[in-house]
Amino acid sequence: MNKVVIFGVGLIGGSFARALKAAGRVRHVVGIDRSEASMRRALELGIIDEVGAGPEVVQGADLVVLATPVAQTGRILAALLPHLDARTVVTDCGSTKADVVAAARAALGERIGQFVPGHPIAGRETNGPDAAIPDLYIGKKFVVTALAENPPEAVARVTDAWQACGAIIHCLAPEEHDKVFASVSHLPHLLAYALVDDIAGKPHADLLFQYAASGFRDFTRIAGSSPEMWRDISLANQAALLTELDAYMAQLAHLRERLAAGDGATLEGVYGNAQRARRRWIEAIEAAEAPPPKDNAE
Repeated sequence: MNKVVIFGVGLIGGSFARALKAAGRVRHVVGIDRSEASMRRALELGIIDEVGAGPEVVQGADLVVLATPVAQTGRILAALLPHLDARTVVTDCGSTKADVVAAARAALGERIGQFVPGHPIAGRETNGPDAAIPDLYIGKKFVVTALAENPPEAVARVTDAWQACGAIIHCLAPEEHDKVFASVSHLPHLLAYALVDDIAGKPHADLLFQYAASGFRDFTRIAGSSPEMWRDISLANQAALLTELDAYMAQLAHLRERLAAGDGATLEGVYGNAQRARRRWIEAIEAAEAPPPKDNAE
């Protein structure tokens, strides 16, 4: 690609730019960010080649990537529409999809076919251009939630770019995507934030944090993520997240009841089932990531 424009030059957008450059798949990267300091830093680090002054910078772009909080999608798309070439493809990195698609339809109207929604399943608890790394997406999933209006070549441009970054392409419908990630991503983030906030608010918080060890650190790692981003994700996927939260609260209520009753057998049963399910999940991941067996035939 000759020109890629990235809105948001932090961890997600910056890592995408670094990976494309490392793969030799882009000649010129333009970055736009709300933070002037972030844009300058991205330029210093070589993540981008040019700081974009405004939405008109998308003119002549092969690909435009929105790596911004999902609540900003509609505003950004509406601003860039007058400058969008007919051949330019736009995609996003948002963790919710139904709301993003609705915002894109409202902003782009009959040109919705140029927008191919997507979601890279990768991240770290650090943010900003300094957190961007070229191998963030290697072996990670990229979920494309293509629309009926998307031409095959538009979808291919997006998926080819992410494959060049090392990602493995998966396909889901927007609504299915949101239900899945409410369960395995959005709810865990809410729980991690809630636990850390609860402990931080206790009068003896310093003592508690002093003795928190690797288990607490691992369980709450994702509470180090961007609060703004996760606020937007929680509200954007409100219905599905509430469904998952209600189910989890019912499970907690059941465990509380059994704990109060001294019912060790039930507690052990739940713990054992969770342990086995997690082991099967880890084994499946390891099997998928294992290199193919060598062909010894000569």
